[in-house]
Parts: sequence; C-alpha cells; structure tokens
Amino acid sequence: MYFSSNSESAQRHYGEFAKDIAENVLNKKGFVIEIASNDGILLKNFKKYDISALGIEPAENVAAAAKQQGVDTWVDFFCERTAKNVSSKYGKANVIIGTNVFAHVPDLDDMARGLDILLAEDGVAVFESPYLVDLLENLEFDTIYHEHCSYISVTPLDYFFNRFKMEIYDVKRTSIHGGSLRFYVKRKSYHSHPISPDVKKLKILETDLGLDKWETYEKFSKRVLSFKNELVLLLTDLKSKGKRIIGYGAAAKGNVLLNYVGIGPEILDFIADKSPYKHGYYTPGKHIPIVSTDKITESGSDYMLILAWNFADEIMKQQAWFKKKGGKFIIPIPHVKIV
Repeated sequence: MYFSSNSESAQRHYGEFAKDIAENVLNKKGFVIEIASNDGILLKNFKKYDISALGIEPAENVAAAAKQQGVDTWVDFFCERTAKNVSSKYGKANVIIGTNVFAHVPDLDDMARGLDILLAEDGVAVFESPYLVDLLENLEFDTIYHEHCSYISVTPLDYFFNRFKMEIYDVKRTSIHGGSLRFYVKRKSYHSHPISPDVKKLKILETDLGLDKWETYEKFSKRVLSFKNELVLLLTDLKSKGKRIIGYGAAAKGNVLLNYVGIGPEILDFIADKSPYKHGYYTPGKHIPIVSTDKITESGSDYMLILAWNFADEIMKQQAWFKKKGGKFIIPIPHVKIV
C-alpha cells in the first residue's frame, strides 16, 4: 500500500538524488538499477539525462504503477538469484541504488552477493537509509518495527562491506525520513574514488555519541517513556475539555506510536490519508478508521495529530485552511509540540 509518489517533498528529494547520480557518479552515461524501486519515483528522473534504468520491485501493483510511467521494472525481491537472472538479460549495472530498503533486508549477505553479481567492476552502489544517529537524537522510536531488520551507522556498515571486498568511499547526511544516511560503495579493487574524509568524521561522531555502548540505548528508552507520558497527558486533557482530535497519515511509524502510547478511537475520531489505497481500512492494533483527506473539512476537528511527522511541513502547508479555521497541529516527534 506504500506509494512513494504520494509525497511532494519525496518527489523533490528523489529528483535531486537522481541528479546527484547522473552528474556526480555516472557523468551522464551508463546503466542504473534500483533495488525496491517502488512506483518509479526516482528512476523516472533519469529519462531527462538519457540514462537507461531498470527497477526491481516485488510488489506487483506498485511495479505496475512504475511501468505506467515508462519505468522498466522487474517484479521480484532482490537477492542473489534475482541478480543472476537480471544480469543474464540486461548485463551489469554501472550504478545500483537502494533507497529506504537496506534496513528492510533480513539477509544482508544474500543482498551483498547479489550486488557482487550485478555490479560492473568499476560500478558504484548508492544506498540511502534512516541513520541511527538521527533515530537516537530525534527520539524516532516509532521507526523501530517489523519491516526494519537493522538500524544503520557507518562503523558496522564499513565492516560489513569489507567482508565482501567492498568499501564505503563517501557519505552524506540527508533530511529525508527524519534524517538519513546516503552511502556510496565501491569494490576495493577499484581505485578511481578516493575515500572521503567524511567517512572517518562520521565514525568519530558515532563513537563520541556512544553508539557502541549499551548505556546509550538505556537512556534512549527512558526518554521514550517520558515522551509517552507527555503525549498521553496532552491528548487526554484536550479530550476532557471536549476537543475533537483527528490523526493525519496512516503510516507504519504512526501505528507504532499509537499502539505503544495506547491511543485509539476514543481519542482520535479517524486518521486521514492521501493514499486512496488505505481508505476504508482500519489501523492495525487500535482499529481507528482510515479516511480520505476530504473528510477533514466536515469533521469540525480542533486538533490534528500528524503521525507522518517526517512530512509535517508538507502536511501543514497542504492543510493551511485547517489552521485558518482555528485548528491546531500536534507534531509528536522529536518532541511534542502544538503549532
């Protein structure tokens, strides 16, 4: 049910991402493959650079949406087997991209073997995933859920790729999804890309922040519990005063938050979402109805809890009329605030 193109800010971000690859990595030539290409939000941008691209996407309905936009898509999960099949038909890729998917892979060794098969000898793999540093600093506990099998930082990533005779040669921090890490990987035998000093800088940062210490996560846990108490107190107080509250964004992270904090339909009348694929369903666990954003106008609500907080600015801009009519937004992460 997840279609990346539903977000305007995501469309801008992936347009800039494609430009970075086309101009700084490929130099406007070559063949790009994206792992978990979703509805083609990134790959469609390569047309303007006249760069051939292929998406690998396991969800048939989402892959169909990509194909409608002219993005050639192979329907399957990415693994060693798929890499062999794709390589035999299309050849090797100059760049392999994976955005917001690295943390979703349960068998990273299998994925790395697939990379080794499908990547050209002088090729580069570019991944972008939520960064553990941002997760801890911004209290993004609601991004810890079943789909995310790992939480990434540079130090263990470098160790991982070394096992497959690859290495991280550059890193960039980006703001997407509450703070992500974009990391560039090449074969150790390919010497055209020097190792950026930023790689070492982030390793030092991770050590300074104690990412390798148990105490860091114990402190994080206490902060999460404090957050829970604060949000529950706010929402129950508003409800006791007769205020009507709705949610916005039936995102996975939002449902983790709702279930952990214990917020259900007794607090939120409904959750509005832009995606028509979610309308008419209920949130898992708390069974709050999911409706079209059109329902907001007739709800007479006083407060809107933004559950897709990573797109809070975009949502508040789209719902500016709600604010004009006296409505207020509640943004839960990184700390509870009312706008």
